[in-house]
Amino acid sequence: MKIYSWNVNGIRAVIRKEEFAPFVAGHEPDILCLQETKAQQGQAVIDLPAYEEYWNSADRKGYSGTAIFTRHKPISVLNDFTEDISARHGLGDDGYGDPLSEGRVISAEFEHFFVVTSYVPNSKRALTRLDLRHNHWDPALLEHLRTLEQKKPVVFCGDMNVAHTENDLANPKANVGEHGFTDEERHGFQNLIDAGFVDTFRLFNEGNGHYSWWSMMSKARERNVGWRIDYFLVSAALKDSVVGARIHSDVMGSDHCPVSVELDLTRVG
Repeated sequence: MKIYSWNVNGIRAVIRKEEFAPFVAGHEPDILCLQETKAQQGQAVIDLPAYEEYWNSADRKGYSGTAIFTRHKPISVLNDFTEDISARHGLGDDGYGDPLSEGRVISAEFEHFFVVTSYVPNSKRALTRLDLRHNHWDPALLEHLRTLEQKKPVVFCGDMNVAHTENDLANPKANVGEHGFTDEERHGFQNLIDAGFVDTFRLFNEGNGHYSWWSMMSKARERNVGWRIDYFLVSAALKDSVVGARIHSDVMGSDHCPVSVELDLTRVG
């Protein structure tokens, strides 16, 4: 099974650039998770009759949003976190907005596992949302994933808006303490690893130079001066079923490129 994740930075824009349909036709994902759709369902003309569509769009038009397109009908789908998890971690309006109205999480249950995709809040250049990330969102996300794990293993993907280690961005020293590379954000990611989730790309690739996002300035993508902030993590129980994990830097249309994981379902217990 091939599962893909892509921050499209506007689904209507990537369709208008004629990049979306060729990508789907060429890669044929079984499940495709999108972030930053910036649209309500129906606002984009998407001709994918083989796929079921599930959307979690932001209340604010043209902002944030996630979606899952899948060839396999899910058993169930949940948008956002459960009310008790949201309340326990104090999620609500942080002065910038309410992350629970920004369409940031979809969880789909399949036969062998859950697929969860998230567009994790950006802490902002002035770090105005760092408190949200560190003290509310990241702990809520971890509890959400661990709660699902009590029922089935989890495949988690999306734009995490953080580079985990120095190998995950081209210029780590210059970015220490900047949004996307603060100790708090990296700690939130490390908590996922400490909870047993596996960074699938690192099962097959070491070192730096592997990036999924590039600034649109200074020919950063052309020079490969980027960040790896788009990830696939899996529960430890799925580790042996992971037979591939890739960053598809040749796919254009967004400032992010797709990332993917391939699972051998015969190895899923």
